[in-house]
Amino acid sequence: MGWRWVFWIGLIIAGSSLPFLFALPETYGPVLLAKRAARLRKITGDDTIVAPMELEDRSWKQLATITLTRPIRMICFELIVLATCLYLSLAYGIFYMYFTAYPLVFEGIYHLSSGACGLMFLPIGIGAIFASMFFLWYDGYLLKAQARGAAWTRKEESRRLPLACIGGPCYVVALLWLGWTSRESIHFLVPAFAGVPFGFGFILIFIALLNYLTDAYQIFAASSMAAASCCRSIAGVVLPFAAAPMYRDLGINWGSSLLAFLSLGMCAVPFCFMWKGDSLREGSKFCTYLREKQEKEELERKQNAELRSGQLSAADADVEKKA
Repeated sequence: MGWRWVFWIGLIIAGSSLPFLFALPETYGPVLLAKRAARLRKITGDDTIVAPMELEDRSWKQLATITLTRPIRMICFELIVLATCLYLSLAYGIFYMYFTAYPLVFEGIYHLSSGACGLMFLPIGIGAIFASMFFLWYDGYLLKAQARGAAWTRKEESRRLPLACIGGPCYVVALLWLGWTSRESIHFLVPAFAGVPFGFGFILIFIALLNYLTDAYQIFAASSMAAASCCRSIAGVVLPFAAAPMYRDLGINWGSSLLAFLSLGMCAVPFCFMWKGDSLREGSKFCTYLREKQEKEELERKQNAELRSGQLSAADADVEKKA
């Protein structure tokens, strides 16, 4: 069909999925509150009804000096964001290095055709499907635990990070599996099925750490996501250039082992978050701001509730006097 159809097929899939994007509901709290304020202004005619988001400075200067630089500041000064960016960048870079490694293994060692070599990526997709199923099961388990008020569900670290604690070791095993079974004396399906734990671990690492950033940084989640996305995209571009020289000099076994050892070191990241996550967030300026904001909002809610309660009591007293 020619190489152009690779891009035509991608365009068809992307175009057919695009309409679903417009059907997704808005979930960002400040935006929902702004929409509610706008609706109340329209109904009541009271222009004094505004949401906090509408009071913020949204000038171009604010956008350029604060909003656009926030991801960079989070990488530099937020240990949680920095460690997450490093782990995701390594995982993402290794994923793209496989596009160099697989031809070296299945075409170079097993002498498969390029088409058959391409099929060897299918186990990675199978692993990703298993990871998605596992995530859905875990999400249901988490919701049930939250419904019964389990204490561990109130900690950001306990909600998603266990997935990365499982996915990380699977990722390491997959790299060692590929490296040390890629030889002519072993059937080619053996290293091919190393893709199953690879895809499984890759998806769980990303789901866990990206959700953890969202839980930890809340209204600043978009900036932390931008930092992670930028770093891993750079790694996805740069690291594959090192793949061919690395595998040529070290061989498939030790080249994959080097990546496995690096991934093993990064495996400590979710475990460290589980261990010291509270302390890391306490030392974070962004998390401190969020905590103070939540405490202020909670105090205002209590004061408003007490005020309404006092007004109702006064109204009841008036009714009794009139009676």
